[in-house]
Amino acid sequence: MKNIKKFIVVLILFQAYSCSEEILEKDPQSSFSAQGFYKTTADARAGVNGIYDALQSAMRINFSFWGEGRADAVDTRHSGDPLALKQNNLTQTINSASWNNLYEVISRANYAIKYIPSVFEEENDFSRQLIGQARALRALSYFYAVRVWGDVPLITEPYESVEQDFFVERTGKEMVLDQIEADLIYASENARESNGGDGDRILFTQGGADALLTHVYMWRQKYGDAIASAERVMNNDLYSLVSITNWNNIFSSGYSNETIFEVGYNETQTNSLRVLYALGSDSHYFPSESFRNSFEEGDLRETLIYDVTEEEPRKIWKFFGEGFNDESPDPSGNNIVLLRLADIILLKAEAHNALGETAEALQLLNRIRERAGLPEIDEQEAVNLYGDLESAILHERLIELSFEGHRWFDLVRTGRAIDVMNPINGLSDEGNLVWPIHEDAFNRNPNLEQNLFYR
Repeated sequence: MKNIKKFIVVLILFQAYSCSEEILEKDPQSSFSAQGFYKTTADARAGVNGIYDALQSAMRINFSFWGEGRADAVDTRHSGDPLALKQNNLTQTINSASWNNLYEVISRANYAIKYIPSVFEEENDFSRQLIGQARALRALSYFYAVRVWGDVPLITEPYESVEQDFFVERTGKEMVLDQIEADLIYASENARESNGGDGDRILFTQGGADALLTHVYMWRQKYGDAIASAERVMNNDLYSLVSITNWNNIFSSGYSNETIFEVGYNETQTNSLRVLYALGSDSHYFPSESFRNSFEEGDLRETLIYDVTEEEPRKIWKFFGEGFNDESPDPSGNNIVLLRLADIILLKAEAHNALGETAEALQLLNRIRERAGLPEIDEQEAVNLYGDLESAILHERLIELSFEGHRWFDLVRTGRAIDVMNPINGLSDEGNLVWPIHEDAFNRNPNLEQNLFYR
């Protein structure tokens, strides 16, 4: 009976695995065993593209549910996940409690990491850069998983035999983070410096690995390491801040010089940006009152984010351009920007401040403020405005990175989630900072245990 169950799991896993010749190919191949797939360099490239294809599904709506839905910048009138997250009424049946799409990315990455070396007679730069991309994508998926659920099953080998243990218990989050760091360090050293053209934005490069590594180091409060990885990003010629006049284009057009990594979509492979933010008076999310009241006078970004002429704006036009007024409920072909230079600059400012390096922190903070049309501030002005310099930096992240999927994670990693959200929805228990594990996971794996708060 046990082997029959394992055989069924194998069939499900192999059937789920698919890849494409190009990342945005309309008709990806599917239903094959990876053991027999990796024969040529074209197969190796297609296998890695298949990981990006899985990432599209994982991020299409959850980047916002996970990164914004439980935080203070959004409000909602919608039932389902938007309301459950906003009210902190999480259950094991809400859609965002499922990690299936992330583990699909991880599964495809594991196949690629194992089998790409067999395609080449000897290790070379091409094989290493493909493996670097696969390891960066695996790291990205596990980083979301750790931040959302805490301890998660750490799986680094593909499932290929009924003799393997399919019912893996959860691994301590610090061990998972160690694996994430190892994967990203490999990618930082072995991915390409540049993939050329649009590939510099929708494929992982060394800069993309360094940017994600900066986030991981900040999550783990490794401030010196975060500064070092951030400096590699900031010294990378691929990246530069765009002018404020082109700020919306980062999101509406994609592929800007400020972007470090974005998930690519098109008219066929779409996401939920419209439904999330821009569907007239019926989008999932609109700017909360506290968010609208948090702008400093003269901030040029405010009118680029939402319609300030409305007393109660019901959409966010940051991702589609100022004045966007399309009521269509159609899915969006916009890319989703996950990492960009302003984000890394502000993380570096935060790291310097944590180490008592105030001058460096202020210089970086003011670089972002100046682009937004705001005056430079010194430490005392930061204290007067926001209480301390760290709070000033986090406020800048709230505005600059609004609705991009960072706010909830910023609140959690800085220990501010309960203080900020308790008056809004009663959040009071640190065990409640993670999501419940979806009931489907328990149906698949009887060795899992639910997060303590939700038992």
